[in-house]
Amino acid sequence: MHLSRVAVALITNDRDEVLMLWRYRFATDAWGYELPGGIIDGDEESAATAAREAGEECGWLPTGEPEHLISFEPIPGMVTSEMDVYHWRGAERIGEPTDTEEAGTVEWVSLKRATKLAKERKLLGSGTLVALLYFLASRAEG
Repeated sequence: MHLSRVAVALITNDRDEVLMLWRYRFATDAWGYELPGGIIDGDEESAATAAREAGEECGWLPTGEPEHLISFEPIPGMVTSEMDVYHWRGAERIGEPTDTEEAGTVEWVSLKRATKLAKERKLLGSGTLVALLYFLASRAEG
């Protein structure tokens, strides 16, 4: 089975926090944190998709140049659905979220909490989990 490509935005600020959504997912019957992201529309560049989704889902638009962190297939034994993750250092508040289907509570979450949240199964989805853990590991490597 082939699913659409997805782009994910990992946006950090100067307080070492990451922009996330706290929301409920019916399929897994779970509350947790997710990074903004979504399906890449048509010929849209994946970084543009990640930025657009952050604006729509969170009301924050990333600023500066994106850094491509990683691309991966979340479950290659079952489906193809490549995920591209981009990092921005900063964002500008543009208003309230406009995507009501992806509604959640927007929070700046301390990166120090990421591994604890992962262990507690409070990071929902492979896009969020892989993005945050890769980001933290690459920072540790210098």
